[in-house]
Amino acid sequence: MDRALYIAMSGAKQNTWGQAAHANNLANVATTGFRSDYTQSRAQGVFGEHFPTRAYAMTERPASDMSMGPLVQTGNNLDLSIEGDGWFAVVGPDGQEAYTRRGDLSVDALGRVVNGSGLQLIGDGGPVTLPEYEQIDISKAGIITIRPKGEVPAEVAEPVQLKLVNPDPETLEKGEDGLFRFREAGTPPAQPDPAISVIGGFTEGSNVNAVTELTSLIQLNRQYEMQVKMMKRVDELASATTQIMSNQ
Repeated sequence: MDRALYIAMSGAKQNTWGQAAHANNLANVATTGFRSDYTQSRAQGVFGEHFPTRAYAMTERPASDMSMGPLVQTGNNLDLSIEGDGWFAVVGPDGQEAYTRRGDLSVDALGRVVNGSGLQLIGDGGPVTLPEYEQIDISKAGIITIRPKGEVPAEVAEPVQLKLVNPDPETLEKGEDGLFRFREAGTPPAQPDPAISVIGGFTEGSNVNAVTELTSLIQLNRQYEMQVKMMKRVDELASATTQIMSNQ
């Protein structure tokens, strides 16, 4: 009896975690460059020396969907979308290098080139910072060229190459901040890939399928209700068994 109750309880708990993952996907349906997360459920034995017959349901996020999102034309020459595979290298909140597909770029008041999340992009010489400029252009290779403010038209500042990388997707995992990093701790930063090209005036949209995510949420909600009914039924059976035993 207690085994049925334990399985139903753990199943209901894991259903809520699955709902959270799909709700997060749905909440980011309009986030530039977002990669949706997969979820899966499986039975997992309880570890330890006791109760070897016990098992529980477990929801896990095995990977993220690496398929490309739709291109959105913005007309802003600072907006970039990576053509095919590849990543922009950025300075993560922890100060370490991380990777993203988000290319809605701008230059802040300090001259830093940042994306829509406020993360500074990394170039061939480190985090990219530009002087005041009158004109800016970004080539398909990700090379930033500017004409400094006040200079004659023929004068251009030294170009800056954005760091574009293409590590094996199997070696990456997404963190809670939405950025990708290497699974193995201590892995050195990825090397630039000169074969990567970018498309100016476009951003890459989220690859979340809203209909699929909503359907998954409804399905998980029904499973949760089933687990709760199972727990209630087990409680009723336990009460009936106790009553029968007390009448003996």
